[in-house]
Amino acid sequence: MEYKFIKLEVTGEIAWVEMDRKHELNALSSGMLSEINHAFTSFIKEGNNVRLAILTGGDQCFSAGIDLKEAPNFTSEEAARYFNMAVGIYSMLIDYDKILITAVSGIAFGGGFNLALMGDIIIASESAIFGHPEIKYGFNPLLTPLIARIGMARSKELTLRGEPIGAQEAHAIGLVNRVVAPEQFREEIMTWANQLVNRPPEVVRALKRSFDVVSRLDAKAALEYELEMTAMLFNIRGDIREKMRDVILLKDPSDKAACS
Repeated sequence: MEYKFIKLEVTGEIAWVEMDRKHELNALSSGMLSEINHAFTSFIKEGNNVRLAILTGGDQCFSAGIDLKEAPNFTSEEAARYFNMAVGIYSMLIDYDKILITAVSGIAFGGGFNLALMGDIIIASESAIFGHPEIKYGFNPLLTPLIARIGMARSKELTLRGEPIGAQEAHAIGLVNRVVAPEQFREEIMTWANQLVNRPPEVVRALKRSFDVVSRLDAKAALEYELEMTAMLFNIRGDIREKMRDVILLKDPSDKAACS
């Protein structure tokens, strides 16, 4: 498929998906949502070698959210189709069994904020601004991914006030994993990507599944689930024992560090 509203580049096992409606602040038009959906479903269904994906809006702007030029003209049927497609994309990205980095510079408002929250890791430029202004228009933002990342109190503050916050405050409340200077933005993204892409795919799938499951369980059931997953991976991955033995063999005999 030839993309009009996104750029897609696959290098080795890393895919870079960049929203590309720069003159419209990467507003989430129906066309761009459709292309994002196609790009990610192709990664999943076509059995290629991609093990990590990066979703970004480029160096200047992540996404202003719903397209305010397109949305006011939606018929009821078009509005339903648009929001169903958006929900489908968010659900797909939540279930995505590979590592997803969302890299945010400039504004990430509304639906753009929602997209940013789909990342396992969120890397922000110092220029990043996050906001959920939906209450000012008379409708609601997505709460579930926001609450999962920053908790109920902060989520209520952001969504009821509808005011944006900068990158440093977003980092302070646990919304993003790292904040970097604009000139180091892409370098930082690739540093994370090059490290994380080497993680064993089956362990990544199991770990992401565990995060999803244990958040719904009580403490005892969560511990039981996690230990069962640990035992399963220990038994099916033959290299775990060898890696443990290698740690002992490589340990410096002169290293006398011990608990005292």
